[in-house]
Amino acid sequence: MMFKNLLMPTLSPTMEEGILVKWLVKKGDKILAGDLIAEIETDKATMEIEAPDDGIIGELLVEAGTLAIKVNSPIATLLTEAETVETAVEAAEPEKLGEIKNNTEEKIEANNIKNLTLLKNEKHEVKNLSVLLSIKNTSRVFASPLARRIAKDMKLDINEIKGSGPNGRIIKADVLNIGLISGNINSLKTKSKLNDINSIDDIYASRPSTNIPLNGMRRAISARLTESKTSIPHFYLRQNICIDNLQTLRIKLNKALTARGIKISVNDFIIKASALALQETPNANVVWTQDHIINLKKSDISVAVAIEGGLLTPIIFNSDSKSLIEISIEMKSLTNKARERKLLPSEYQGGSFSISNLGMYGIENFDAIINPPQSAILAVGAGIKKAVVNEITGELSIETLMSITLSVDHRAIDGALGAKLLNSIKSNLEHPEIMLI
Repeated sequence: MMFKNLLMPTLSPTMEEGILVKWLVKKGDKILAGDLIAEIETDKATMEIEAPDDGIIGELLVEAGTLAIKVNSPIATLLTEAETVETAVEAAEPEKLGEIKNNTEEKIEANNIKNLTLLKNEKHEVKNLSVLLSIKNTSRVFASPLARRIAKDMKLDINEIKGSGPNGRIIKADVLNIGLISGNINSLKTKSKLNDINSIDDIYASRPSTNIPLNGMRRAISARLTESKTSIPHFYLRQNICIDNLQTLRIKLNKALTARGIKISVNDFIIKASALALQETPNANVVWTQDHIINLKKSDISVAVAIEGGLLTPIIFNSDSKSLIEISIEMKSLTNKARERKLLPSEYQGGSFSISNLGMYGIENFDAIINPPQSAILAVGAGIKKAVVNEITGELSIETLMSITLSVDHRAIDGALGAKLLNSIKSNLEHPEIMLI
């Protein structure tokens, strides 16, 4: 019999695992190549995946909502039209299925996975029906080690507990629910052996709380930024920028653009100023690899966009060549797509420079973490009116100052070059009229 595994796809270079959000097909459905079969959440977006071939959906090996599925792990089987669903055998390799993790429990034990694998010959036909039946009818209780330990502590019979985990596996919540009903949970909390804390969950076990599963985006943010902060030698450069001229020009432009429904933001000016600065200091427009530096010719600016559960960094490509109006329109479009999780990989992969603006939240200044493989990121704070002493006349005046901090990868950009880049950004923002030329 001919069949093939449908695998968790690799949808971006940084993707190592994903979440199967929803199946768009069910067992027995006849499909054609190109039909949509599932929604997958990656570290960046939620995307629909297509069937690679014609056929009939066999077994759905992974339930909707399953977290942390490794790329290239089997998620379903696809049968040819000559087959029937009833004669299909599961093609998943046990070591790959073992990588599918329950979001609230430990990894599924390899021994448990072996009981999910059907014996098959070269044509994938069952050799020994009696062996197959013995596998299907096994009386072994599947439970996580944590669930077994808690059941033992609460003096509950694990064989009498119904599991709600994958394939009926008994998980911690199942045991605790039974303990709560029976009253045994109180004895669990007071057992002296629990003074031996084994995990963070143990520390907070007695406190009212809710566990929030890590989605693909949060896992990716955790991994990439931890890697960035621990492996990239960051250094930081700071400047205060007077933005009174910028605000005056912005108000004038937006008044003229009202009829066209366009409103230029301070962030649009910052994108343009940074793009021009990278052209003025071309040696800072670089990306670090482990064995060479990529020096980009155009200014591709990534902009951090906050969305529910994390952030994305869509890119304004060729921003040095675009007008403020073009940047404003494109940024609004990308922001909406980011918040709807509809960005394409081509819209967020790349760039050499990032901007993270928390000024709209009243944050005066902060240090941002570099987004690898980029070599710099600009942290933008709020504009605040402050008393300023004129260096030449000594006169006191009130100016609107905006704090910016440039985080730099010292492997790719040295201190003097970083300072030149930041001063160029400052000059462009304090003389915004040059960005209209």
